[in-house]
Amino acid sequence: MCLAIPALVKSIDGDTAEVEIGGVLRRAGIVLTPEVKEGDYILLHTGYAISVIDKDDAIETLEVLNEIAGIK
Repeated sequence: MCLAIPALVKSIDGDTAEVEIGGVLRRAGIVLTPEVKEGDYILLHTGYAISVIDKDDAIETLEVLNEIAGIK
């Protein structure tokens, strides 16, 4: 089973973006999602954005993942 998690795109530099997940910043490849813009939410899998997703869906998914992890 594979897991992709929502991440917020903070900035873009060529084929990579700085994304934020739970307050942690990391680099992600965006070559598979050339339409992505700063402020978008993406699904991140193994360091690559695999799709751009709706903000409300991303927030809902993050809330569920936090609940499963026991994070308030």
